[in-house]
Amino acid sequence: MKRSEPAVRPGAVVGVLAAAGIVAALMQTLVVPFVGEMPRMLGTSASNASWVVTVTLLAGAVSIPVTGRLGDLHGKRAVLLACAVPLAAGSVVCALSTSVVPMIVGRGLQGVGMGLIPLGISILRELLPPERLGSAIALISASLGIGGALGMPIAAAVAEHAGWRVLFWGSAALSALIGVLIRWLIPPTPPQAEGRLDVPGAAGLGAGLVCLLLGFSKGADWGWGGAATLGLLAAAAVVLPAWAWWELRTPHPLVDLRVTARRQVLFTNAASVLVGCAMYAQALIVMQLLQLPESTGYGLGQSMLAAGLWMAPAGLMMMAVSPLGAKLSAAAGPKVTLGAGSLVIALGYGSSTVLMGSTWGLLAVALVCNAGVGLAYGAMPALIMSAVPPSETASANGFNTLMRSIGTTVSAAAVGVILAEMTTTMGGRVLPSEAGFRAAMLFGCGVALLAAAVTLAIPGRARPRPRRASAADRSPVRSAT
Repeated sequence: MKRSEPAVRPGAVVGVLAAAGIVAALMQTLVVPFVGEMPRMLGTSASNASWVVTVTLLAGAVSIPVTGRLGDLHGKRAVLLACAVPLAAGSVVCALSTSVVPMIVGRGLQGVGMGLIPLGISILRELLPPERLGSAIALISASLGIGGALGMPIAAAVAEHAGWRVLFWGSAALSALIGVLIRWLIPPTPPQAEGRLDVPGAAGLGAGLVCLLLGFSKGADWGWGGAATLGLLAAAAVVLPAWAWWELRTPHPLVDLRVTARRQVLFTNAASVLVGCAMYAQALIVMQLLQLPESTGYGLGQSMLAAGLWMAPAGLMMMAVSPLGAKLSAAAGPKVTLGAGSLVIALGYGSSTVLMGSTWGLLAVALVCNAGVGLAYGAMPALIMSAVPPSETASANGFNTLMRSIGTTVSAAAVGVILAEMTTTMGGRVLPSEAGFRAAMLFGCGVALLAAAVTLAIPGRARPRPRRASAADRSPVRSAT
């Protein structure tokens, strides 16, 4: 697409896509403040109500690679518009729900709309001049942190003072507004790839991911040695290799595994899993510490709303460091930014050894960790997009987003195991112990350091080779012919 097209207004494009990222990220944390009340609200069991959170993760993981490939095949603007539809429709279904089944359906539709995030980053490659690409990627990547951090306090305040249905009506209105802004301010983009959607590949990847992520996310509830957990993980171990075999042999794969096997893409995706794991671990740990009773000696006795407000500045920190990350990537390359971000995350976890005993100390830990996440998240799409052809931009970016989602799922399972194994009893209640929280912090630090180590395997910037002087160059008089 020609960059001279007059409809392209870079500032408007970046603003709309950043807003879309914030709204999409809001959907992920929308129900967290009142998930404990859902059994009473919807007349169901706690186990059934937990699917309201789990189904969004699963639907997003399955749909993101598909929407990415559709964006390459049919134009990213068209698929961006399509993603806004399930976000709005799912919110309406949730707002009208009177039982758990329609609520799960609505939350699943919201998860399908999550493909909007990597598509929004991918379309920048077609619409922005190269000199603005790095800063725009960093800004939109940071918007995810803002949406996630602001989602909990906003949702808690609205649910407490206006009712949970108002929360979903508001998210429906925001989703519809995002669709209108995309239609008005994002120029049409042509297809970048030829072929058709790999339906067997989409089905195989979806089945494998559901088995893998469901096994990890429900393992603590069902028992890690239980038949359901082991069966799901065993099925994933069979289905995903079979999917990979198919992808390597079909002429139009959903995910081109030969491209993902390139050194830069492969190790960026590996680092993405680890950074996603480290990012989510601190959010889980800090939120629990803030809300545990002060009588434990290490809990800080905050309400859900207060805890969310304490966490909100950490999300804003991601936005604050995005310009710094863009400048660092321009000067030294996104590999350096990814490695630096991973080390900053590890530093944040390390600081928890002396800062864990107060709200201000936990805020400092979260600020440092999220500063590192902001640096790392802005560098990942830049590394991916610089290593893949234009025809693979959206699908490769979607696959990278999927790797981060896998990291967060593994993180939730790992932190859950650590805190479940290291407990204390107080007032007849079994609670995670202080030693358990410290061990979970050390887990996050180790994962972040491993991410920094993996980053070392990513190729650096290619240095121009000095040209050897030819005989004609060395001669004081060059031939005229």
